Amino acid sequence: QVQLVESGGGLVQAGGSLRVSCAASGRTRSSYTMGWFRQAPGKEREFVAAISWRGGSTYYADSVKGRFTISRDNAKTTVYLQMNSLKPEDTAVYYCAATVRVLTTNIGDFGSWGQGAQVTVSS
Repeated sequence: QVQLVESGGGLVQAGGSLRVSCAASGRTRSSYTMGWFRQAPGKEREFVAAISWRGGSTYYADSVKGRFTISRDNAKTTVYLQMNSLKPEDTAVYYCAATVRVLTTNIGDFGSWGQGAQVTVSS
């Protein structure tokens, strides 16, 4: 099992940028696919982005494609989500997650989760 801790959330105006980070500890030698999900008030948790173990493959939800970038630094066991051109509808708690499955967007495949980081975008 791997433990995940998010950081970097906050309040930003529409059109601005923010980066959230996810630090992994524990069994970090395993080859984990990492993902970001988000949950807005009153809505279900949804997929945002995922990155393969070596970082060569990424996948994004259509709603963030072209605005968000997922990356990872395996030496630092950290995953990042750079969010640009933020919109009020991006407001949510952002969760980092890990899975031993090959690149997947299925929330049920992710077995390890962080506590979440609040991102609020004002209009």
